Amino acid sequence: MQTHSAPPIADTTLPRFIAQDPAQYSPEEHDVWALLYARRMETLAQTASQVFLDGAARIGLRADRVPALADVNRRLAGLTGWSAVGVEGFIPAAQFFRCLASRRFPTTLTVRPRAQLDYLPEPDIFHDVFGHVPLHADTRFAAYLQRFGALAARAQDDAQVTAMARLFWFTVEFGLVQEAGETRVYGSGLISSHADAANALGPACDRRPFDLDAVLATPFEIDRVQPLLYVVEDFAQLFEATALIAARLDRSGSLLAPP
Repeated sequence: MQTHSAPPIADTTLPRFIAQDPAQYSPEEHDVWALLYARRMETLAQTASQVFLDGAARIGLRADRVPALADVNRRLAGLTGWSAVGVEGFIPAAQFFRCLASRRFPTTLTVRPRAQLDYLPEPDIFHDVFGHVPLHADTRFAAYLQRFGALAARAQDDAQVTAMARLFWFTVEFGLVQEAGETRVYGSGLISSHADAANALGPACDRRPFDLDAVLATPFEIDRVQPLLYVVEDFAQLFEATALIAARLDRSGSLLAPP
């Protein structure tokens, strides 16, 4: 999501979705998916949230080939009502938020080239489907993401868009969760990237307990490993954060806590 260059919030249309043709993926693209899948799962078995690991199994991700969104969506429909929908790369923030509010997750369909296995500045299907979609099979996280989208779509100015982008970044993209006495990764940027995940769990990263106002006030840079991340106690804490945002918007129209 490229929130720093979002158009005016008045743009409330949905993006033009594109169909995926699984038969068009080449053997090379399936091989790249398989290599990425094997490399990440080897570590994620010990470091990822169990919610991600369970979700990957429940939506039928395979180690050997790029997933067919139709198959993934058939499984998601009976679990949480979410679906992954193909788009042509970055979409404006307002459109992205409205997709989330309707339980549709915009998904890039391309596979990164083998020469860029470790870092790709734009999203690809490995980041979007492997990194994001397994959590959409969990009812708590699915409810949070839908509620987030509905609230973000209410943003009235650039400051509010920025605040909601920060919440998305430090939860959906780079979130950490406490499970069974350990800090585990669940954000898609950590799930899909070995370097980012290693940094998030390593000594150089400043890991702090999740605090909504701190998150809304914390800027981020998309092209570097993250020096500061936030840890939720469980996913119920995320839904509590959206309830607080909704109450503030209803009361004063501001996302920030009253002085």
